[in-house]
Amino acid sequence: MTKEHKESPESNESEYKSLNFIEQKVEKDLEDGKNGGRVHFRFPPEPNGFLHIGHAKSIVLNFGLAEKYGGKCNLRFDDTNPAKESTEYVDSIKEDIHWLGFDWEDREYYASDYFEKLYEMAVKLIKKGKAYVCELTGEQIKEYRGTPTVPGKESPYRNRSVEENLDLFERMRNGEFEDGTKMLRAKIDMASPNMHMRDPIMYRIRRYHHHRTGDKWCIYPMYDFAHGQSDFIEKITHSLCTLEFEVHRPLYDWFLDNIAEPGEDRPEQTEFARLNLSYTIMSKRRLLELVENSYVDGWDDPRMPTISGFRRRGFTPESIRNFSEQVGIAKRDNVIDVAKLEHSVREDLNKKAPRVMAVLDPVKVIIDNYPEGKVEELELINNPEDESMGSRKVPFSREIYIERNDFMEDPPRKFFRMGPGREVRLKGAYIVKCENYVKDAEGNIREIHCTYDPHSKSGEDTSGKKVKGTLHWVSASHGFKAEVRQYDRLFNDPAPASHKDRDFKDFINPESLKVLENCVLEPSLKDAKPEDKFQFQRLGYFVVDRYAAQGKPVFNRTVPLRDNWSKRAKQK
Repeated sequence: MTKEHKESPESNESEYKSLNFIEQKVEKDLEDGKNGGRVHFRFPPEPNGFLHIGHAKSIVLNFGLAEKYGGKCNLRFDDTNPAKESTEYVDSIKEDIHWLGFDWEDREYYASDYFEKLYEMAVKLIKKGKAYVCELTGEQIKEYRGTPTVPGKESPYRNRSVEENLDLFERMRNGEFEDGTKMLRAKIDMASPNMHMRDPIMYRIRRYHHHRTGDKWCIYPMYDFAHGQSDFIEKITHSLCTLEFEVHRPLYDWFLDNIAEPGEDRPEQTEFARLNLSYTIMSKRRLLELVENSYVDGWDDPRMPTISGFRRRGFTPESIRNFSEQVGIAKRDNVIDVAKLEHSVREDLNKKAPRVMAVLDPVKVIIDNYPEGKVEELELINNPEDESMGSRKVPFSREIYIERNDFMEDPPRKFFRMGPGREVRLKGAYIVKCENYVKDAEGNIREIHCTYDPHSKSGEDTSGKKVKGTLHWVSASHGFKAEVRQYDRLFNDPAPASHKDRDFKDFINPESLKVLENCVLEPSLKDAKPEDKFQFQRLGYFVVDRYAAQGKPVFNRTVPLRDNWSKRAKQK
């Protein structure tokens, strides 16, 4: 612990209790002088897909702890399965981490950097009699492995001599054998109650072109072997993994026990609960299925739970970091309501996003007693939460657009919007009264005719009138048309992957995307740049799609202003 902790025992106790269990462990290790007082973490993604929100929690944890304790955090790609990996995924992972606000400086590593060292470590285990080349098929290995309650059987190749194993392993490396015909296994205990200790596979033959090493290798280490030894090579002090790796920890330690020399610093694995979100799929395999079968438009589709998807949808890095910290670090798996993540971005954007006006389903309003040709430049504040954001000029004219659902022909008593004979305020402008309306041949409202009170101008109101409804609007002659994409949750079931008798894709929300092409936006938005974020008044938070062309912005809805899903749940 730090000197401040030691000098104030009483405050130390309360502060220590406020730390999560990983922070407590780190501080205890520092207090004990473990690893020479060093703290060194790593974030080890496999480049076989884009990172999702669960990885964001791990990124915030590892890089955040390094910052808090003055340590380091490496970025290390676990690129040991070339069949599923690519440089596209590597590039996307690096971009996501930087976008979240973290940097690994010059410590960008790959498991493939250590292929030669890992091979030498495997040879060391063979020489110790702790590893052997096995020729059982995959089916046979599964059969020989036994069950959690029935001990496994030893492979007939288990007691080969050290010399024979060394020869066969070298020939495996040289490409003399077909894929799947031989593998290197650790020699541990086929009767162990922990299935991962029953002579696990260390190396397998796989002839795939590797995105970094090309065709140099045809044998690749398994994750359980490569992971811990990469930690050891990089002198990692705290290897943080999610709970599913808890049963792997004895194997992690066994490899280090037999490879590390006495007195060498060695990493220690600690497990924490992964992030599980309601209404969300967190399996890379299932996410890949959505991409490959065109249920979504790529890994960065704004409906995907990937970091790049959230970014394209308008989430801020601060909102994701804050959410990760608020969720905290636990020892037991649980499901977090996705509404908490949505609340986090609302809370952040409420402080940052300029308020603007956009009409998504426009109907024309004509103010009959407003002078034809007259245009007023009304001054509206950009964000009442932050006066430093200033104000803007918004043109007001005789003809405007309002939302179609802001008008009813026969409104109920508590409908505080526009209706025949009713008065409402136009945001930042005047109070208007609906006098009549015109329908088209199909019975749809074509235009609404109103009158305005010239004494009711916002900020200068001397009319004495009080109205309950305030509507947003856009000048018909000054607004411009734009495409708006209303994104919503991809799944309409809180646990789409939990149904044993149903495919998770059965629960895809058919209304997860609505494309609106005739929206009318205030003119200040015409020059909005990709990833600029706004609050469309009364509608929600929106972002300019990062791939939108300059001058032709497409707006993606980030979240509505309120959580509509809680209402749906109550209705059900």
